[in-house]
Amino acid sequence: MATAALMGEPRAAAWGGGGYSNQTVVDMVLPDMLSKIDPHWYQFPPMNPLWHGILGFVIGCLGVVSWCGNGVVIYIFSTTKSLRTPSNLLVVNLAFSDFLMMVVMCPFMLVNCHNETWVFGPLMCELYAFAGSLFGCASIWTMVSIAMDRYNVIVKGLSGKPLTVSRALVWIFIIWVHAAIWTIFPMVGWNRYVPEGNMTACGTDYLTKDWFHKSYILVYSVFCYWLPLFVIIYSYTFIVQAVAAHERGMREQAKKMNVASLRSAEAQNTSAECKLAKIALMTISLWFMAWTPYLIINFAGIFETMSISPLVTIWGSLFAKANAVYNPIVYGISHPKYRAALNEKLPFLACAAAEPAPPADNQSSGTAASTEEKA
Repeated sequence: MATAALMGEPRAAAWGGGGYSNQTVVDMVLPDMLSKIDPHWYQFPPMNPLWHGILGFVIGCLGVVSWCGNGVVIYIFSTTKSLRTPSNLLVVNLAFSDFLMMVVMCPFMLVNCHNETWVFGPLMCELYAFAGSLFGCASIWTMVSIAMDRYNVIVKGLSGKPLTVSRALVWIFIIWVHAAIWTIFPMVGWNRYVPEGNMTACGTDYLTKDWFHKSYILVYSVFCYWLPLFVIIYSYTFIVQAVAAHERGMREQAKKMNVASLRSAEAQNTSAECKLAKIALMTISLWFMAWTPYLIINFAGIFETMSISPLVTIWGSLFAKANAVYNPIVYGISHPKYRAALNEKLPFLACAAAEPAPPADNQSSGTAASTEEKA
């Protein structure tokens, strides 16, 4: 860090004089990190220190929100009996992954933004990037599992195999093993983890010209972006169709019986299932909004479709890490049973008066199916 601090003086002088002199963005990189720096970055002048300050401030805010929000989700879902269902194990796993994401990402980023470069050495750079990739991959496949569970409940109904605690735990185990396998590859030679252009974070190497390394990003994107996206679109397409068909049947039957509505307790239960599906869909959409910029940057690097500047890599890092704060906000606003439990256990965090909690999720499969039969 001393080296970085000493090198910060000419950087400040350059900005104070209104120019960059002959400096580059790599000038403040510590000697033990130079072997990981791609020649691409030597063409760019130093970033304005203001950007490092803004990035550090935003990351700090995201970290606090993520720690508090996901911590509350884990606490509420783990201590509320009506929420301890197989389906909600996936929700807890998602919050756990997002919580760990910012536990690892935030402190390192704050220190590095203060020093305007990576100061923790090559090994920690690899471990940092490994953790970010691991938790990101685990989060998206957890959301895929939530979408598949909603598909099983709403579309298949009684014909679907209900999710049990043991099956949910197996799913979670597979999610983490799958994520670990893909994120270990760069540490053993297939691609590598290197500092990003802003030099305060580390990620995959998308600038190396060797197609052996480029192939990792392409294959990794298939299994951790495109395939999950396809499964999610498939699941929610049929979920929306099933809900629309059910609502249309309810309206037609109500018209035949000359009544305003056929809404019964079972129909209300089905409505609750649909709300849960909407929550999951919203969360997944936000996740893809967060990670798509990072994917675009990686693809732009391997296909050389545009010149990637250090400032552009800031936005990729920022959007990717922001996904860790979305889930508690979505559940706090949209999940009636979570909101009711939050109002009971932590009333000072509740946004509004608690609504009557819908029936337990473990009854959802039978409810949805029986409602479809009545419709």
